[in-house]
Amino acid sequence: MENAAALRQPRQLLPDAPVLVAGPRGALLLGADGEVQALSLPEAALAARARPPIVCHMPALARRLDSERFPALDLLELWAFARPARFCLPTPRGLALALDLPPRPGLAGEAAMLHGAMRALLGELASRDGSNRQAVAIARTMAAGGWRWGPSVLAALGATGEPGPARGPGALAVWEGLGEWAEHAPDPAPGNLAVEPAEARRRLAALLGAGAEARPQQADYASAISAAFAPRQRWGEPNFVLAEAGTGVGKTLGYIAPASLWAEKNGGPVWLSTFTRNLQHQLDGELDRLYPDPVRKSLKAVIRKGRENYLCLLNFEEAVRALPTRPGDAVALGLVARWVVASRGGDLNGGDFPGWLPDLIGRGRSIGLADRRGECVYSACPHYHKCFIERSVRRARRADIVIANHALVMIQAARSGPDDPSLPTRLVFDEGHHLFDAADSAFAGLLSGRETAELRRWLLGAEGGRAGRARGLKRRIEDLVAGHAVAEQALADVLAAAPALVGEQWTQRVAEGTPIGPTERFLALVRRQVYARAAATDSPYGLETETLPLLPGIAEAAQALEVALARLSQPMRRLADALLSRLDDEADDLDSVMRLRLEAMARGIARRNETEIAGWRAMLQALGQGTPAQFVDWFAVERIEGRDIDVGMHRRWVDPMAPFAAAVAQPAHGVVVTSATLTEGTGGDPIADADAFWASAETRSGARHLPKPAIRAAVPSPFDYPAQTRLYVVTDVRKDDLDQVAAAYRSLFLAAGGGGLGLFTAVSRLRHVHRRIAGPLDEAGLSLLAQHVDGLDPATLIDIFRAEEDACLLGTDAVRDGVDVPGRSLRLIVFDRVPWPRPDILHKARRSAFGGRLHDDTIARLRLKQAFGRLVRRSSDHGAFVLLDPMMPSRLATAFPPGVALERVGLAETVAGVRQFLANDPPAAPADRG
Repeated sequence: MENAAALRQPRQLLPDAPVLVAGPRGALLLGADGEVQALSLPEAALAARARPPIVCHMPALARRLDSERFPALDLLELWAFARPARFCLPTPRGLALALDLPPRPGLAGEAAMLHGAMRALLGELASRDGSNRQAVAIARTMAAGGWRWGPSVLAALGATGEPGPARGPGALAVWEGLGEWAEHAPDPAPGNLAVEPAEARRRLAALLGAGAEARPQQADYASAISAAFAPRQRWGEPNFVLAEAGTGVGKTLGYIAPASLWAEKNGGPVWLSTFTRNLQHQLDGELDRLYPDPVRKSLKAVIRKGRENYLCLLNFEEAVRALPTRPGDAVALGLVARWVVASRGGDLNGGDFPGWLPDLIGRGRSIGLADRRGECVYSACPHYHKCFIERSVRRARRADIVIANHALVMIQAARSGPDDPSLPTRLVFDEGHHLFDAADSAFAGLLSGRETAELRRWLLGAEGGRAGRARGLKRRIEDLVAGHAVAEQALADVLAAAPALVGEQWTQRVAEGTPIGPTERFLALVRRQVYARAAATDSPYGLETETLPLLPGIAEAAQALEVALARLSQPMRRLADALLSRLDDEADDLDSVMRLRLEAMARGIARRNETEIAGWRAMLQALGQGTPAQFVDWFAVERIEGRDIDVGMHRRWVDPMAPFAAAVAQPAHGVVVTSATLTEGTGGDPIADADAFWASAETRSGARHLPKPAIRAAVPSPFDYPAQTRLYVVTDVRKDDLDQVAAAYRSLFLAAGGGGLGLFTAVSRLRHVHRRIAGPLDEAGLSLLAQHVDGLDPATLIDIFRAEEDACLLGTDAVRDGVDVPGRSLRLIVFDRVPWPRPDILHKARRSAFGGRLHDDTIARLRLKQAFGRLVRRSSDHGAFVLLDPMMPSRLATAFPPGVALERVGLAETVAGVRQFLANDPPAAPADRG
């Protein structure tokens, strides 16, 4: 794509710098004059520090060179400037594909691709002939801040003159050009017209189109799902549908069909919830079939996430206004400014903000600009009517389809209460096998140093001269309480009680046994008990121990902390009540902006008091009175690389689906919980042995806590698993000998010729295997990606893996849960051992409550079933699944599809079988529709 604009640029406008690329065992330097120099990794690190090279993703390259980060001209920065809010894989091949450049093999090919990408991107900028004045102004500001691409970009844009120092917001004040959202009158409550099964089938057929293949399983699934969209007969008894749809059924369009029909017929939204942010955007892509017109889609469908996912314009403005004193931030803020102008919704996590960009420019000036918990001033913010968050909230109220995630749905329901009319009445939980874990996190309690420090910051703001926009409660509401004696006194009492929470550098004082205040004294004793009783105090990860019996002094420290929290809670309650009283007392005088601020602040103060502080007090009281039977409490120390980062007391529900049922399911009219792996696969028949077949699904979905029985639907996969897959358990590799495990991974990945996904039950095991196999795979021409090694987020790693047909990927649960890779890019899955649950205190309590060892088997079977389900995503896929654990019990084999033969053989036979089976893998066919 070296267009005419690129070719007519004078040679001197291109940066006079070499291109540097590296593999696991060597590097290559391509000079500006075309000279090629092969280097060892240490030599490449020295060369990079001596002269800033042109690179792709400098942080990843520095890790590969085993080097500190170094100055460089990173082509991903140039991409983010020239093509903001557009997708690109952060690799040389990814850049080449995005720019329509021909891919080239080897390190020399990578260097050539990077050189071509540089010329193409600068050529695009040159083709604009300087017409984009905003781009020129932003580039000037970035160049003044030291951006190494600045001179070339300004030359390409046709700008003249030297860039000057940044003064005030200037070119980066892009918030001024954003449009405002409009307020509307509240919509009436949605209707209650049913969606008939035949209607759902017709809508599905329309979505698939006239030329689609016949897929009776998908139509049966859509028909079954429609039961959730019937009118509710009694409050607290939703139409609750459990629907297991085998891989390949096409469940996404299967539930979109009745959901969209119900929304159109009844004038209300249906919320489609999935587990991760990345999956939200995959689901959004499926809605293109329903709304092919982008403008109509923007009105009818919206993605909703928590506030912490969106750029806060006030945070951004304040960072920009600080540029005269922090000129080094100009590059980061300039790239964010370019993105703000182009972004569809201001979503920093999983949206159109590149997942690799925070690695390049720093999290503080990218992800750190999101709305931080408790700092929003709502209608008092000058950007309130342009706010990305508020825009998303209002769009969701008027949309037909809202794409949410499980955590947001649960937290919103818990905070709102069952009678809140804004809660959705119809919900579809896709990836329903994750509901249990999502509820476990959403309804958890944690009294820790980090949590109490965050509350202190919210109340008192930045202390000790620290910079930041943490204004504190007084600065946020002083105009709301001015002249109101009760509110002023309540605020003063809150601020007087807040120092009882932990202060700056609390971790050091707690570790040294020199705590200050009741919170730190309690945490210091908790830490002492953990280190006295934890099984392995030298573990680099978290340590934990039971709360009882308590060390001497902890009961007294807990009581003193509970009293201190009560002193904080009481004036917070009075303050919230005083703010709300103004709404009644001054109803005739308050304008709408002031009413919104009063209500928002009162709600925020009350929420922190009634959920956070009240929860902490209950946990402390339990230390003296006993933990309620529905909870399990324990003490823990969180560690990173052998260093304490948090100390505290945890509380979890033994069965977190009980609060889920009460807060989310019972207030709803219709709920669908669906997945390809709802049931564990114990071999029961969904009709003849229905109760046994659905037992784990009803436990892990919350159905068993509802008074009305769930409606059950099971639709089998259309795939021929016995023909399309092979299943091996390796009998002669010791799972505790990581050298043997690494050798097995190496041999299997080489036998498959790439396309291998390695799953691990521990990060330490993953890292060891990566060190041992990266070199041999590189020699064979296979790239190796790894979570916790490459420094990229799992979603980006999976995107690269999907695009590179012969790449291999190592990961843990986050990768397993996020992989959706049809075709030959995933043709082998290797699991390092049976994924038994971690034997921690929480699991011990749940094991006792949910059937002892049968509970262990349930979890292991579900994890194996979920992993195996990633292997075949369409009818043309073929793949092998290998478990490197000779101790796998036969009773777990029911996790795999019926008819798939489990072969227990040695590594050599497994390698030969994988090689032979995948060698006969036919070429990939187009993806199945729907």
